[in-house]
Amino acid sequence: LQLQASGGGLVQAGGSLRLSCAASGTTFSIKAIGWYRQAPGKQRELVATITSGGRTNYADSVKGRFTISRDNAKVTMYLQMNSLKPEDTAVYYCHADRYEVGPPPYDYWGQGTQVTVSS
Repeated sequence: LQLQASGGGLVQAGGSLRLSCAASGTTFSIKAIGWYRQAPGKQRELVATITSGGRTNYADSVKGRFTISRDNAKVTMYLQMNSLKPEDTAVYYCHADRYEVGPPPYDYWGQGTQVTVSS
């Protein structure tokens, strides 16, 4: 399973960005897919996830501002980020959990994409 993230950039506070994560390979095995982020000097944290059944989960800090969705036909997941704040500045990583059938690994990371929000 491979994950390709894109869509980061520089935006002013209050602006919007959309991140994309394209999955390839054994995509049928994905149980949940989502985004984590890591700001300088901080631990990586969950931003949002969506399960194969469509259930979503968001960090409290992004609820009401970010929306996670997926296009099953394109096997792509999106993160629409609105009302961005400087504290959203981080490297955003796409992550996927797969069903634990067969040998590990059971989780995968894409490369990070930088999101910078200027005040």
